[in-house]
Amino acid sequence: MIPLRDTIPSSRFPFVNYAFMALCALAWLNELRAGPELEPMIRQYGLIPRRVLALADRGGPFQTALFLPFVSSMFLHGGWMHFVGNMLYLWIFGDNVEDRLGHVRYALFYLLGGALAGAAHVAASPDSVVPTIGASGAIAAVMGAYFVLYPRARIISVVLLIFWIRVISIPAFLYLALWFALQLLSGTVELGGASATDGGVAWWAHAGGFAFGMSAVWLLLPPASQGTPGRIRRGRRVGPPRQDG
Repeated sequence: MIPLRDTIPSSRFPFVNYAFMALCALAWLNELRAGPELEPMIRQYGLIPRRVLALADRGGPFQTALFLPFVSSMFLHGGWMHFVGNMLYLWIFGDNVEDRLGHVRYALFYLLGGALAGAAHVAASPDSVVPTIGASGAIAAVMGAYFVLYPRARIISVVLLIFWIRVISIPAFLYLALWFALQLLSGTVELGGASATDGGVAWWAHAGGFAFGMSAVWLLLPPASQGTPGRIRRGRRVGPPRQDG
């Protein structure tokens, strides 16, 4: 299933979400221009679990070099499909979460979610020497928050089955629950296998980011927005007033 859009309009312009998308796009353009310097760039700014743990062991937890890859890695991507897919998910789900959290809180939530998703990947694959890149962990945190805040929204999606193509409307809680279950299942299957240390998809970064988003979003909600999530009515949310972070 390929998501196209959701049914919840935002009440304010999501400039932080667009800013993160723009930063990812600028980093992607820089990758396209890098030529033979691309691999050194990825190794420098990507998240390499064994290197991170070695740095922590040698110099302790409070080092810029230790924290930098947890942030820099989330703005790099490994190919057109990786980049476009992540930006599509961020565009669909990010604006509504920013709408509910406020701009400042959303920025903190996104960065912290991406960093903790990276930490989940390091914990799952401590011996890996393969750079991990992509905004997927941070976006997974956004999706986890969306799952909690807008469970009754609808996700308009395209279903492709060979020659059968349909556009369907799926409840957000079902779409996101299935996505999360897939990450857990895939991560469990690959845990300890070749993909966990030699490359592939960082399933536990996705699962860790989503779990963080579900559990942490309530802590960052502005006081006026706490309580029961807004009700969905004719494609719009009716809920308590919101305020900026």
